[in-house]
Amino acid sequence: MRASRLVTLLLLLQNRGRMTAQQLAEELEVSVRTVYRDVEALGAAGIPLYGAAGHAGGYRLVDGYRTRLTGLTADEAQAAFLAALPGTAADLGLGEALATAQLKLRAALPAELREHAGRIQEHFLLDAPGWYGDADRTPHLAAVAAAVWARRAVLLRYRRWRAPEEIERRVEPYGLVLKAGRWYVVAGGPSGVRTYRVDQIVELHSLEEEFVIPDGFDLSAHWNSYLADFRARLHTGEALVRLTPEGARRLGVTPAGDGWTETRVPIESIGHAHGEFLRLGTDVVVVAPAELRDRIAETVRTLATRYEG
Repeated sequence: MRASRLVTLLLLLQNRGRMTAQQLAEELEVSVRTVYRDVEALGAAGIPLYGAAGHAGGYRLVDGYRTRLTGLTADEAQAAFLAALPGTAADLGLGEALATAQLKLRAALPAELREHAGRIQEHFLLDAPGWYGDADRTPHLAAVAAAVWARRAVLLRYRRWRAPEEIERRVEPYGLVLKAGRWYVVAGGPSGVRTYRVDQIVELHSLEEEFVIPDGFDLSAHWNSYLADFRARLHTGEALVRLTPEGARRLGVTPAGDGWTETRVPIESIGHAHGEFLRLGTDVVVVAPAELRDRIAETVRTLATRYEG
């Protein structure tokens, strides 16, 4: 356990530069006294680090010192290559950089770990887009990513579903999210923090204005909150339906027996539920609401007329 913590402490200093004992203790989830002992152990092992007191003090490695990644376990090496997604990196304009980084990482690994890491790329593949659609075209993704890295504001023309269908807006892109094969940018703007689909950006101009991300903003926490709010708004009604055993299985409902099962299911809207229930064909009968039942009945009558003769 301590050996792993010492490697983590070393990598923290290598990647972040100066860190105080309190910051290291919080990252490692140990006491400050433990950090002092670990720093002494690294120094005794010949690691060139030093500490300084005062307001600008803390621990840091001697400039230019880099450790080789021989401290990786087989699982850690495999995870590093599994996390490196070539398609995603290419979308962001980092495909060549990823390939170079993997070569460097592979060269730094012992022979046994190189073999383990290589198997990851041979046997695992991530294909994010769904079955029934191609990946969204995102010609402005690299420009958005560049603005995120540089923390520069952008002026974008954006297509949305409600009127006016196209808007122009100056936003500050805080981060990018890839969800089910679709890219979203989370950005601050005149109406607060909003989420935009990158494939709906019609035109984008990078500005010279730098911005500062608000204190306390956390991309992961914001996205989780956004998803929770989206799901809460998604299913605002319900329908009473009767299902055959096959219909119950397809909707993920526990059947009451070998016959029909009556249950209530959440629905997003009448229009959306109309299409979803039609997919079930004769395995569902909508009892309520009446508007949904009438719309499905009208669709069935229209189909029957079209297929007559």
